[in-house]
Amino acid sequence: MKILKYISIIILSVSLFSCSDKLDTATLINSSGLGNITGDTLYVQLNPVWEGFNQPQDIFIGNEPFIYVADTDNNSVKMYNLAGQLLGQREIRRPIALAQDNQLNLIVCGEYYSEQTNQVFSAVYKLDLVNTGHDIATAPITRLLPQPSDFNKPDRKYTGAAAFYDNSFYVTRKGPANSSVVDPDNSILIFEKKILSDGTKKDTLIGRVPLIDPIGSGIESANQVSAITSFKKRNTDFIITMIGDNNFKVQWLQFLVTTEFSGHKNKLSPLNAQMMIPNKFTKPEGVTVDNSGNIYVADSGKDSIFVFNSSGDELKSFGGPTLFNNPHGVAFFDKVLYVADTGNNRILRYILSTDLR
Repeated sequence: MKILKYISIIILSVSLFSCSDKLDTATLINSSGLGNITGDTLYVQLNPVWEGFNQPQDIFIGNEPFIYVADTDNNSVKMYNLAGQLLGQREIRRPIALAQDNQLNLIVCGEYYSEQTNQVFSAVYKLDLVNTGHDIATAPITRLLPQPSDFNKPDRKYTGAAAFYDNSFYVTRKGPANSSVVDPDNSILIFEKKILSDGTKKDTLIGRVPLIDPIGSGIESANQVSAITSFKKRNTDFIITMIGDNNFKVQWLQFLVTTEFSGHKNKLSPLNAQMMIPNKFTKPEGVTVDNSGNIYVADSGKDSIFVFNSSGDELKSFGGPTLFNNPHGVAFFDKVLYVADTGNNRILRYILSTDLR
């Protein structure tokens, strides 16, 4: 019965999307901002605008596909179909980042209140959506972080998660204490599934991504990481955004194995790609990648969405304070770009004019 319910929800989601969305042809946007509709590639806003949120900080398109929104100040993770119909929600304290593995488990960065210490900690949760046929309200939930050893470090903040093809995932963390060589706050944590003695598998923190400078101002840095995304490929490449003192606030870290080195190195060279121009970004808070390898960055400091191709060349960036207010989250699915317009308490959707049929 759970499987039938799950399939029927997906069919309903896809069918509703095809008949309910409308194009706002009066709202045409290109890289020059509002009011300039010259050029071949324009963004057209889809209506209706999704409203009723309170400072939503992330949006994520799952593999089902369902749409998940971290409705931060409503202390809720909401699940929608592609037509924007609310299918369910889960109360989680101040969710700010979302991801999903290939087993359809939802990973959520939020907060946790410890009755033992009477303190609030940044936290990472995992929801088993398949267990309840995607009833997010009753899905079993596991807190992965903080671990007991973290309870004396309340300033640590978990800011993002990205899952990979083998269901391992990375969690980004930031904080003020970075003098430790072994365990600085600014880190990218690695979780892998380990087989226990009873044969079950458990998500296990195995360490940090090595050779990443916690306070560096150049490449291969984790200086106050604000978001992370992975690729839908059989690799562990990822893109991070940073809000710390770094000249290159968006970096693509590629996993390489050579005779002399094994680890993550920056994919794009500084100055040879527009994404790697020093101080290109002010406060990037969200990033995603589409199936063509194009990269989308939500820069809350510039109230803009930057778009780059897989070589780091800038394509169709747009925005400004007349359109966005402190955008944090960005997602892409089936030619539609989704933006969590945080300061305006809404989700906006766009489609390229070249994709209109």
